[in-house]
Amino acid sequence: MARYKLIVEYDGSPYVGWQRQDNGPSVQQSLERAVFAFCGEPARAFAAGRTDAGVHALRQTVHVDIDRARPSLTVQKAVNFHLRGEPISVLEASEVDPSFHARFSAISRTYLYRILDRPAPPSLDRLRVWHVPRRLDAAAMSRAARPLVGRHDFTTFRSSRCQASSPVKTLDRLEVARRGAEVRVTAVARSFLHNQVRSMVGALKLAGEARWSEADVARALSARSRAAAAATAPPGGLYLADVGYA
Repeated sequence: MARYKLIVEYDGSPYVGWQRQDNGPSVQQSLERAVFAFCGEPARAFAAGRTDAGVHALRQTVHVDIDRARPSLTVQKAVNFHLRGEPISVLEASEVDPSFHARFSAISRTYLYRILDRPAPPSLDRLRVWHVPRRLDAAAMSRAARPLVGRHDFTTFRSSRCQASSPVKTLDRLEVARRGAEVRVTAVARSFLHNQVRSMVGALKLAGEARWSEADVARALSARSRAAAAATAPPGGLYLADVGYA
């Protein structure tokens, strides 16, 4: 048995999310089907992050086990061949120690959220950014992000469907930067609650519109209640950008 670590890029728009589900196609299902087509063995694909419907990945980490070892480049090319026609691509493949686990071995996850704040809607980036038709104050958003950094009870900023045993998480970084007509929010933590990044971005967007202040974000966090949250940002602007390992 050989274990392979795959770095995977995908457009999440056509999928119900990473995880295999009964209500539509998933990234996991497509990847497992491609591995089976290549080696003739059913293989389970494990991911570092279970992205939701419509959420994308720049560098998702996945591991799969295959009965017989093959060269890593062969695995990469063969899986990509069987993924043709789907917006999923294996960027890298490498054989790893059997103790490696894409999810449980990860020590950090980086998410990127893209907001296009211009009057004209996107054409090329439709379903890949959150279109806000007025210019946002990125500096105000950056200030509003400060209360969220550190170890907190993030009940306000998690989905009511979140299955995590505790709402307490440590947010290592939450940065806001303008790039042309885009405002980009980068969030880094060991792990996140369900919808945490999108919920935080929803609050920061209100700060960019001068509807919330840094103090309002701090009060929402302290409330520890979903009723205190801003509207959750849509999934299309969110990307799993990278996963860190020791």
